[in-house]
Amino acid sequence: MSSAFRSRRARTLAVAASTATLALALAGCAAGGGDSGSGDLLVVGTTDKLTTLDPAGSYDNGSYAVQTQVFPFLVNTDYGKPDVEPDIAESAEFTQPTEYTVKLKSGLKFANGNDLTSSDVKFSFERVIKINDPNGPASLLANLDSIDTPDDTTVVFTLKSADQTWPQILSSPAGPIVDEDTFSATKVTPDDDVVKGDGFAGQYTIDKFSLNKQISFLPNKDYDGLLGKAKNAGILLNYYAQSSNMKLEVQKGEIDAAYRSLTPTDIADLRKDDSLKVWDGPGGEQRYMVFNFRTMPFGTDTAEADPAKALAVRQAIAATVDRDALAKDVYKDTYTPAYSPVPEGLTGASTPFKDLYGKDGAPDLAQAAKFLSDAGVQTPVQIDLQYNPDHYGESSADEYAAIKSQLESSELFTVNLKSTEWVTYSKERVNSYPVFQMGWFPDYSDADNYLSVFFLPGTDADGNPVGGGFLQNGYENPEVTKAIQGEQTEQDEAARTTLIEQAQELEAKDISTLPLLTGKQVVVSTADLKGVTLDASFKFRFAPLEK
Repeated sequence: MSSAFRSRRARTLAVAASTATLALALAGCAAGGGDSGSGDLLVVGTTDKLTTLDPAGSYDNGSYAVQTQVFPFLVNTDYGKPDVEPDIAESAEFTQPTEYTVKLKSGLKFANGNDLTSSDVKFSFERVIKINDPNGPASLLANLDSIDTPDDTTVVFTLKSADQTWPQILSSPAGPIVDEDTFSATKVTPDDDVVKGDGFAGQYTIDKFSLNKQISFLPNKDYDGLLGKAKNAGILLNYYAQSSNMKLEVQKGEIDAAYRSLTPTDIADLRKDDSLKVWDGPGGEQRYMVFNFRTMPFGTDTAEADPAKALAVRQAIAATVDRDALAKDVYKDTYTPAYSPVPEGLTGASTPFKDLYGKDGAPDLAQAAKFLSDAGVQTPVQIDLQYNPDHYGESSADEYAAIKSQLESSELFTVNLKSTEWVTYSKERVNSYPVFQMGWFPDYSDADNYLSVFFLPGTDADGNPVGGGFLQNGYENPEVTKAIQGEQTEQDEAARTTLIEQAQELEAKDISTLPLLTGKQVVVSTADLKGVTLDASFKFRFAPLEK
């Protein structure tokens, strides 16, 4: 470890004395399956918050970004490639239209020394379904019927219906394999217990952990998967409350890389700095508004419940929002306007919101007013709009201030705008927010991942049926369900594309969610950092980083 690194890290750790022990442990590099290996110890910064280390209790980018470093997957996407391949599996393939068989590599172990067998795989998926945490990825496993383990290295997934996306789902937030001896089968395991249990079998282990302050990662010498071993001696992940502080520290060289989320203005400024490098990755991130069909104006649980009026409110908002202004004025063109739940570039992507609302994508206030008057809605309509100031970047405040201004300047709406930090927001959004901000960072590169997660029926934490899948916003349309379930099973590419287009068109008429913007991945690093890989996996992996 260089003296320059020691100096950088010392200054970083001085911000929070309570986490100094993490750096000491990182310097030791000798715990829980870790291996100092070759290369430098590196520091990465982020403002993205972690909800929980337990894959059963989170379905957000901040948590997944950590989980992908430490948990193994049966299949994964190799660096720079779009398609999944066996990771800790020796082979993985459909053996019947509704049967997917995985053969594990022999001799797999967790960092704590426990064997990783087919029993752990079965446990990992079944606990996600059983726990069914409202912020977890159980909705991704809705098509899973049963799991058989005929021997220690064989896993047979039986699906309820044929599903062409199943291999991608195994590489998604529903796919991390955990140690059945250290994780609870019935509830989300606390972070400290996860770290203590050392049930990691990915490219890294977690040596020390302080929630949303610092995490120290050590290379896992026992990892035997597709992605290879780490090229660095460890990663110290620093969490920042303000992106301005993260920007300053990457400029000073006190951190080696900054990832999620610098402001668009900061990124534009940092591109001019010759001592830094800005890495741009493919898009896929969506920003959108969600309507709670129960609690929005005229929602089903309100005193003035009226489905036709509720739809008119959604339509009027869709015709009023100015996406071009948001992209240009707030995000400095690091985002582009989105007119569909499915981002441009993916097979089957269309632009139904551009066709149905506004004038070629631009606002149309006359159309918005007509939607409301035709439904008998008196104006201005009171909208309670909630956004999150930390999880989706600090520009969220500017984005939603602009949306409030756009809606109110139409004189059709008055907006009560509120913000809540992510840890609370992720728990309250299901029941407490009539209209609210969400973003989506895809699990895999396929249109289905932007459709089935949000628009197929799901269940709540108590197992009760609920519309809106992961969003649990009460939306359900049998025609949308039929189209999505059809594209999931259709093997003919042209026919599947038609069904994907149909699902988008139907949802756009209902407006369960209002797509606003599509973004891209950005990492800012010191000029001497190598190995940043931003590809169709939509994951920032630490293992290839080196100096």
